[in-house]
Amino acid sequence: MNFEDPRVAAVFARYAAREVADAARMRELGPAGFAVRDEFLLPVGPEVGAFLHALILAKRPRRILELGTSYGYSTLFLADAARSVGAQVVTMELADYKQRFAREQLSEAGLADVVDFRLGDAVAMIAEDAGEWDMILLDIWKELYVPCLDAFLPHLADEGIICADNIVQPVFSRPEMRLYRAAVEACPQLRTTLLPIGSGIELSVRWSADNPKL
Repeated sequence: MNFEDPRVAAVFARYAAREVADAARMRELGPAGFAVRDEFLLPVGPEVGAFLHALILAKRPRRILELGTSYGYSTLFLADAARSVGAQVVTMELADYKQRFAREQLSEAGLADVVDFRLGDAVAMIAEDAGEWDMILLDIWKELYVPCLDAFLPHLADEGIICADNIVQPVFSRPEMRLYRAAVEACPQLRTTLLPIGSGIELSVRWSADNPKL
């Protein structure tokens, strides 16, 4: 993806270089790399990033929630598109060192004013915010997908969108992903589909029972 702002493009180039370096290190470590997985970028990838960016430009949400800032790779895509449509990104992360890195990158990209960084337990922080969410990126530890869904669903706007990453890959997360997909399918107000891009995106949209567009 080509970012129009050269500051954003420069930060993305650094992320792309780190992604290549991290992938090489993971191959070298093999199974031992799982023990230090928090050190790796583990990004959504440029295809999913571009999809999220385009979705924001088309949907024009007001408030975007990212669950799992990590090192800020996907936050960059969200924030760049959010700035174009006058939206705000609220991103939540448990690890302070990851958030600190993400803050530095978004600041260098000139996007710090677009992003509200929140540090702590995601489920608790969701409960503390009474506002509506127009779009949500769910890319947190996989065992938290269902608790997060339960927490934010009452605050998801009508026609609000949930993008859940890692539905297909990695393979070891599939049991948690099956539980998440079952929870989504059990929600009568959600319409959902699996998109075969990146590691697999479950795209769900909220429709109220009396929505004339349904």
